[in-house]
Amino acid sequence: MRRFQGVRWRTTAAATLAVAVFLAVAALAFALAQRQQLEGSLTEAAQQQASDTAAQVAQDGVGAAFAGGAGDQSLVQIVDTDGNVLAASPSIEGEPPVAELRPDPGSTSTIRSAVLPIGEGEDFVVIARGVSTPDGPVVVLVAESLELVGQSTDVVATLLLIGYPVVLLGVAVSSYWLAGRALAPVEAIRTRVAQVQGTSQLDARVPVPEGDDEISRLAVTMNAMLERLETGSDRQRRFVGDASHELRSPLATIRAAHEIATLHPEGRDWTETSLDVLAELDRLDDLVADLLLLARVDEHGLSIRSVDVDLDDLVSQEAQRLRKLDVLTVTMTAPPVRIQGDPVQLSRVLRNLGDNAARHAESHVDLSLQILADRVALTIEDDGPGIPEADRERVFERFVRLDESRTRASGGTGLGLAIAREISAAHGGSLNAEAEARGARLVLMLPYAAPTTPMGA
Repeated sequence: MRRFQGVRWRTTAAATLAVAVFLAVAALAFALAQRQQLEGSLTEAAQQQASDTAAQVAQDGVGAAFAGGAGDQSLVQIVDTDGNVLAASPSIEGEPPVAELRPDPGSTSTIRSAVLPIGEGEDFVVIARGVSTPDGPVVVLVAESLELVGQSTDVVATLLLIGYPVVLLGVAVSSYWLAGRALAPVEAIRTRVAQVQGTSQLDARVPVPEGDDEISRLAVTMNAMLERLETGSDRQRRFVGDASHELRSPLATIRAAHEIATLHPEGRDWTETSLDVLAELDRLDDLVADLLLLARVDEHGLSIRSVDVDLDDLVSQEAQRLRKLDVLTVTMTAPPVRIQGDPVQLSRVLRNLGDNAARHAESHVDLSLQILADRVALTIEDDGPGIPEADRERVFERFVRLDESRTRASGGTGLGLAIAREISAAHGGSLNAEAEARGARLVLMLPYAAPTTPMGA
C-alpha cells in the first residue's frame, strides 16, 4: 500500500481525476449543445415550411394548397377554427388535428409533443400558424419528427462512453510516465546520497539537472550541504588530531619529569621539577579551557551579553599587564571610547592579542585605539618577524602556529587568534592581519555608536 502512496502515484491519480471531471463536464455540455442545435435546426425547418404553406394558402386558398409531407418524419395539416381538417399530408389523411393550437391570423405558436397520430411515440415539434384566406381564417399545422435528434444524441453518448475510459487510461499512463521522468533527477540525487557511507565519501556530489527549477535548486542545495559536511568533517578531524597532540605534549612532559626524578632522585631538584610540572599544568588548563570554548562555539555559537564597556580602560589594563613582563616596551594610544559588548569576552580578545604580540615581539608592542565613523579600530603592532602574506589568513585557523613561533619555549596553543576572531565576529566586528613594514599588525574592528550622553555623566 505504501507504494501507491508515493508522489508518482499521487500525481497520476490527481491528473487522472482532474481530466475525468473535466471530460465528464465537457462531454455532458457537448451532448446537450449538440441536441439543442439539432432541435433548433428542425424547428427552423418546420417554421419555414409553415411560412411557405401559409403564404400559398393565403394566396390561392385551401383547395389550391399543396399539402405534401415526408412520411412519418414530417407532416402538414390545414384546419379551420373549429378544428376540422381541411387538408393533410397523405400519411395522416383522415386523422384528427395533431395539435389543439389555434393562433390568430399572422401569429405563430410552437409546442413539443409525443402524442401524435403518426410514428411510434417519438417526439415531434409542432408549428401552428394562423392564416387569413378568401374562404376564412385557417391554421397551418406543421409537425417535424425529432427522432433523428434522439438517434444522433444516442450515437454521441455511445462514442463518449467508449472514448471516456480510453482517454482516462491514456491520461493515467502518460501522467505516470511523465511523473517518472520528472522525478528521475530526484531519484538520481537519492541514489547518489545513499551511496555516501560515513565521512570518507563526503566528497561525492549529486548530479545537477539542467534548467533552473525546484529540482535543480534541490541538487545545488544538496551539493552545498555535502560541501559543508565535508568541510566540517575535515575541520573536525584536524581539530581532534591537533587537540590530541596538544593534550599529549604537556602530559608527556609531566610524565617525563616525574620518571626522571623517580629514577634519579639524588640528582634532581624537586623544586625545579615542581615548577616545570606546574607550568605544564597551567598550559594544559589553558588548552582545555580554549577547547571547551571552541566546542561551545561550534555547537551553539558564542553567547555574549551586551552592556556599556569602556574599551579604552580595557586597552589600558592590557598595556599595564604587558609592561609587567619587564622584557618589552609597551606604548598605548587610547582616547575614551564606550561601546556595547561583553567586557569579559573583550578582555579575552585583548589578552590573546597581547600575548600573541608579546610572544613574537623583539622589544616593542604598540596598542592604538581609533574611532572611524561607525567603527572602532584597535591596532596591535609588534616589532617581531611579522606574518608572511600567505599566512595572514591562516594564522586565524585553529592550532596554526608559524614555524618560528613553534621554536619558542613560550609558544602558545595556536588557539588564541582563532578564539579572538570568534569573539570579534560575535560582536559584529572583524579581526584581520594587515601588511606592515616590520613586525605583525593585527586590527580589531568593532561596531561603534556615538553615545547620546557624555561619558562619565
